Amino acid sequence: MDAVLIDASGLIALLDRGDRNHQACVHALAALKKTDLVTVYPALTEAMHMLGDTPPGQEAIFDMLEDNVLGVAPLEAADLRRMKALMRKYRDRPMDFADAALVRVAERDRLYRILTFDRDFKVYSLPGRQRFVLVADQSR
Repeated sequence: MDAVLIDASGLIALLDRGDRNHQACVHALAALKKTDLVTVYPALTEAMHMLGDTPPGQEAIFDMLEDNVLGVAPLEAADLRRMKALMRKYRDRPMDFADAALVRVAERDRLYRILTFDRDFKVYSLPGRQRFVLVADQSR
């Protein structure tokens, strides 16, 4: 699957024109052209919470999901063990549940590009000593 992960910071930057990363996010998405965007439910929950004062942003997330512009990667019970290990490994950051879910999906589905403004994704390691490619950094 040729897809790019997106975390809560990417969703918020995309949908909140007042966000300091809005223009960078729009520019990064334009550079991706028709690449599929994928997230996880914990990141959606975080974004919905953070957009609580921006109801049009919350509505836009629902629209993106309904229009299949944004996909949601499933998390299985088997993924929880690895997420727990990741949160333990990165306890010093600390890694939150949403980040652990995104890293797990990246490992499992070999999705190494992510639209995020969370610098922790520069630290998280992936199989084969790979690192995430932060697409917003590439488009600048």
